[in-house]
Amino acid sequence: MLASRTGSSTDADARSAGAAAARKASEGLSNPKVAFVYASVAYNLGEMLAGIKREMPETQVIGNTVFTGVVMPEGIVAGDKGFVGMLALADGDLTVGTAIAERGDCPRTTGAALAREAMKAAGKTCPPEYFYLVASPGEEEFYLKGIAEVIGRVPCFGGSAADNTIAGEWKLYAGEKIVSNGAAVAFFYTDKEMKNVFTGAYHETDDVGIITKVEGKRTLMEIDGKPALERYAAWRNMKAADLKGGALLVATITSPLGVKDRLGDLVAIRHPMNGNDDLSMAIGANLAEKTAVIRMEATVDELVSSASDTLEVLKKKMMSPPAAYLLVHCGGRRAGIGDRLDEVARGVKKAAGDVPFIMNFTFGEYGFEDDGNNTTGGL
Repeated sequence: MLASRTGSSTDADARSAGAAAARKASEGLSNPKVAFVYASVAYNLGEMLAGIKREMPETQVIGNTVFTGVVMPEGIVAGDKGFVGMLALADGDLTVGTAIAERGDCPRTTGAALAREAMKAAGKTCPPEYFYLVASPGEEEFYLKGIAEVIGRVPCFGGSAADNTIAGEWKLYAGEKIVSNGAAVAFFYTDKEMKNVFTGAYHETDDVGIITKVEGKRTLMEIDGKPALERYAAWRNMKAADLKGGALLVATITSPLGVKDRLGDLVAIRHPMNGNDDLSMAIGANLAEKTAVIRMEATVDELVSSASDTLEVLKKKMMSPPAAYLLVHCGGRRAGIGDRLDEVARGVKKAAGDVPFIMNFTFGEYGFEDDGNNTTGGL
């Protein structure tokens, strides 16, 4: 029987915080197999992981630093001196294999190596039923491609590591290893289902254009043959000059861009991160030329209600009562919500009922919809 518990701490001492959270999360669980752990960049993460291991020596641990805090049944867990929240899963029929690696020369090759290592760690030679991924922001799609080369089309969920200021201070970890630029996976071998909803909960507008020039994978140069920043500004009746630098990131939290999958089942959000001097836009996920980009919209009220609304949608997809909820929520979206995060926390707690849950704030989110491939998005 699958069971779960959560634990958290805001102790300033990282080792003590890890131990305290682990004690709470393991209380009443028989042999927890895996723990998702989300923490502050303020902590000495090696100390935190040592504290967790002291209390949960046989449990596979995987997670990352997050943006400003986590939301749990007890509310918002945050603090300038550090915080940690975790969700532990226990099931006698569950086998989990984890693996972690630095980026190396090629993220796709590293993704393939991670898949092989995770199967080996689980004592398996076959693909898992589903897997969890965490990576550093920037090349998530390529890790997914490498993993798929080894295990095929297996459902994925997860999100990218984050920090508090987009300063590149993020970390991810599995076991006792910590990396800044790389990825980690947890492969799940189980007869218990995983259900997923992957959405930004934005509405499509009629502002649509064709991507006519991209540099690299994530610099949007032109839409409809015009400088991307100018095109977007015209859609919003704004001045391109007012959207340069980080002003674009803030302005697009309620009106980002979206790209549809091949069948239209999913609109993956593309969050513009920076307005460049050449009127291009730095985007938080990959783009392709000669595809359509849509301006999306949502009010702050809708951002606030969307987490609990999405949880209700998820519940309807489940074939049996859930044992746990893991919510992956964009850090930029959380910034747009601001001091109304307590409303989000109350809404999610009401929707979750007595089921343990944890919400972490990431700089990239992963999932799928219907029969679509695993993909990445923002917001």
